[in-house]
Amino acid sequence: MNRTQRILLYVLILVAGASWIALSADTGASATTAGPAPQAGFRAPDFTLKTPSGASYTLAELQGQAVLINVWATWCPPCRSEMPAIQKMYEEYKDDGFIVLAVNSTVQDNPFDIPPFVEEFNLTFPILLDETGEVARAYQVRSLPSSYFINRQGIITEVVIGGPMSEALLRTRIEEALK
Repeated sequence: MNRTQRILLYVLILVAGASWIALSADTGASATTAGPAPQAGFRAPDFTLKTPSGASYTLAELQGQAVLINVWATWCPPCRSEMPAIQKMYEEYKDDGFIVLAVNSTVQDNPFDIPPFVEEFNLTFPILLDETGEVARAYQVRSLPSSYFINRQGIITEVVIGGPMSEALLRTRIEEALK
């Protein structure tokens, strides 16, 4: 193979590689709208989800309250472990303007397992169903449980990935969000 043929071969390989990259690139909406994962100091992404009974909750409508968004599933051991502490803190702080939105990652869970889970832990805060993964995508959830503490102005004050969260951690984060 002479020098000209080698150069031509390298150019063809480069063109083929560039074409492959261009054709396989994700140019859909997810590629253009995905930004940094929500974190402390950023406005919490808005969403509207329904409860199993059909009631609807929109995060933006809760501005003025401190909110804990807890993304969970019934099969998740740390999720199960932290639910009693979350329930206890909800009972303690709900009259101060604190609300828990327990967002079940329904795309990863069995919806029929949710009512027994709620009953087992005597949960009284809203259980929301993320049936399409809308919230998981907006919050870029990579691990369950994932928790987002949001202050009265709609700004995330703390993100806790994994769990279980203790009562002491919850109390500290809730009091910060209530300020």
